[in-house]
Amino acid sequence: MQLCRTVRVSSSQVRQETSTEFHTEQIVTIASGHVVHDTYTAFIAPLLPLLRERLGIGYALAGGLTIFTQIPSLLNPLIGYLADRMSLRYFVIFAPALTATLVSCLGLANNYLSLVLLLLLAGVSVAGFHAPAPVMIAQVAGRRVGTGMGIFMAAGELGRTLVPVAVIAAVGWFGLEGLWRASFVGWAVSGVLYWRLRNVQAKPSITGGSFLPWKSFRKVFPALTWLMLARTLMHAGLTVFLPLFMTEVRQSSLWLAAAALTILEAGGVIGALGSGIVSDRSGRARVLLVLFFLAPLLMLAFLIAPSWMSVPLLFVLGLTAISPTPIFLAIVQEEFTESRALANGTFMALNFLTRSLGVWVAGLMADSFGLERVLLLGALVAFAALPAVWFLRRNTVYK
Repeated sequence: MQLCRTVRVSSSQVRQETSTEFHTEQIVTIASGHVVHDTYTAFIAPLLPLLRERLGIGYALAGGLTIFTQIPSLLNPLIGYLADRMSLRYFVIFAPALTATLVSCLGLANNYLSLVLLLLLAGVSVAGFHAPAPVMIAQVAGRRVGTGMGIFMAAGELGRTLVPVAVIAAVGWFGLEGLWRASFVGWAVSGVLYWRLRNVQAKPSITGGSFLPWKSFRKVFPALTWLMLARTLMHAGLTVFLPLFMTEVRQSSLWLAAAALTILEAGGVIGALGSGIVSDRSGRARVLLVLFFLAPLLMLAFLIAPSWMSVPLLFVLGLTAISPTPIFLAIVQEEFTESRALANGTFMALNFLTRSLGVWVAGLMADSFGLERVLLLGALVAFAALPAVWFLRRNTVYK
């Protein structure tokens, strides 16, 4: 298959492509852009009640809006392919401004079709940021790729954690129709990114091949897909259906349900940062084994424990269940040094497909068997990820 033909790259080329120095300032700059960018991408969920009331649409159509920003993720392999052939920095620099503009204009849409078009375009911008940004991180992180990915992913989780406060404040100040004014923050951030990153040589120096090497592809991506599929039901249950679980099963108020999601994401910020740093020192496989063993156990404990234990359990669930992604990204960057953006784009597309499948299956099963049983099943299925960690450890270059 052409996508995965074998490519030979010399060790001297690999050494040339990746500096051994950890460029803290550049990594913090990119991560700061990630905070702001993902704050805008997460605007949609808090705005759904207002949009639903304004357009007079049902729950199905309102909930379906969140899908349209994710559909362009299927373009990630193509974006990655292009990013391997031109400067990566402009994808990263201008995406916050474009995403901020499109998302902030949601309040101006007067019909459902307009919302869909805005969200599809925003999704293209989101894909344009997330396909090359981890590659840029890897190129300035030197040998500490896991640490760089941890900082990058923690920044994204922080952005999603800040969203409820940011949206409430913006709507309170400007109103829904005036939300477009919030886009200026995105433009300001893109200006800072241009100033700080304009001289960064982000174009890959390795030109050993145009596609993913088949040998590395068959060693890495089947195992990564296995890991993502095994955890997708549990992950979807936590990140998508947790507010519903808290209100309908635990009989919590809407405020407590929203707070539960914030606590989970706050744990995810620390977990994403810590998993990358620790995996640089202790090894990717060891950290993944610990995470995929502890997360299902903590999920089971959350389901059976009394309500007063929900807060600490949700926090440690965020530490473990959300934090493997930086390690996945580090593995992809280390294994595909000659086509990093294409490999990262392929991973992002697979991540979207498995996540969408998890949300869809969890929703169907919850309608038939109840949400609590779905979360229980998701915790049990997640244990199936453990053999995939061993498979990755045996077949990839990371220690």
